[in-house]
Amino acid sequence: MDNSQQPSQEEAPACSFLFRAVKLFTGDMRQCGEWVKRQVLLIQLLDSILRGVAQVMFVNNPLSGLIIVASLFLQNPWWALNGLLGTLTSTASAILLGQNREAISAGLYGYNGTLVGILMAVFSTKGDWYWWLLLPNAFMSMLCSVVSSALSSVASKWDLPIFTLPFNILVCLHIAATGATHPYFPEVDIQPINHLHPLNDSIVSLNITQLFLSVPVGVGQVFGCDNPWTGGLILLALLLCSPTICFHAILGSAAGVFTGLALAAPHKDIYSGLWGYNSALSCIAIGGVFYVLTWQTHILSVICAFFCAYMTCATAKLMSMLALPACTWPFCLSTLIFLLISSEIPAICRLPLSVVSYPEENRRYRRQLKASKKAQHSQQSGGQEEAPLKDNGGPNIQLEVERGCGESA
Repeated sequence: MDNSQQPSQEEAPACSFLFRAVKLFTGDMRQCGEWVKRQVLLIQLLDSILRGVAQVMFVNNPLSGLIIVASLFLQNPWWALNGLLGTLTSTASAILLGQNREAISAGLYGYNGTLVGILMAVFSTKGDWYWWLLLPNAFMSMLCSVVSSALSSVASKWDLPIFTLPFNILVCLHIAATGATHPYFPEVDIQPINHLHPLNDSIVSLNITQLFLSVPVGVGQVFGCDNPWTGGLILLALLLCSPTICFHAILGSAAGVFTGLALAAPHKDIYSGLWGYNSALSCIAIGGVFYVLTWQTHILSVICAFFCAYMTCATAKLMSMLALPACTWPFCLSTLIFLLISSEIPAICRLPLSVVSYPEENRRYRRQLKASKKAQHSQQSGGQEEAPLKDNGGPNIQLEVERGCGESA
């Protein structure tokens, strides 16, 4: 026996154990989810809340959600509290309405409530710890599950996600109903945007440090936060679940920054991340979440990020005429457009919503599907040789054409 082979044999189990340990906390933490299903309702609800917070960034990982919650408390504890209340209320209302339990467990009925709760606190001019704000917060967050269910009934006909449309509808509804002069729930006075290129704001005056920091700040602005440390922690949470999601979040935010510079936007808007957050979400959605990640879909995600940045500029101008914020309308509209495109390129493969997961898992699903189709094709080819011939000499074969990713496999 060769003794030189013993160290490698001993290292293999250690590496395998380390790989399994890391896998427990990365991806969608499926084993944790299976364990939670056997626990009491309180633990299940806590897991759904954390996953709901993370689902704002297309992440189904409770540990990532916990890191994001910590980043929100770093930015502003009052905002974080409102966000948690919104997630709890929207999740609980979905349970009471009898929505799909798997979707609730994955946080899909919580993330819109997270954004509603945080942004209602952000746009309120009453400042922090105005406890009366919790009342409309809870009511609007409760409506999230109603609006989500209604929109899903329509979007399911095309197998499309609803993204953050419930959040956009409900926050704009609240701001339009109250406004800047409301005695109890006054909102930020949003003035019409007349121009985006002041004469005293030249390229020479760019602050390179702030320009680089605007990329993580743009990621943080998804939650209405402008602290670069908050954005950095959110990126860490994304990296824990999926390096692909983290990379596309950075890439999309950077695309928004470059578009803002190209359109001569005020530097303060670029530094505060207002040009990056919609593009970051769009780039993540196209770059591996709803499409299988290939170099073609990667390029498509970058194009979508730039398109979304242009739409952010246009939407912000139009919405400001109504004294309303742009919210994530640009992300929803631009990403839905890119999900509805048709292509004969097999590499541009949109996944059915029922199998959508994080990008790395989506690629594994694609490989397994291709292997399955290849094996099935081999079996059919072998069966054709034994099939009886028809009267005209042709084989008696019934072909089945499958739609979706399986067709291009």
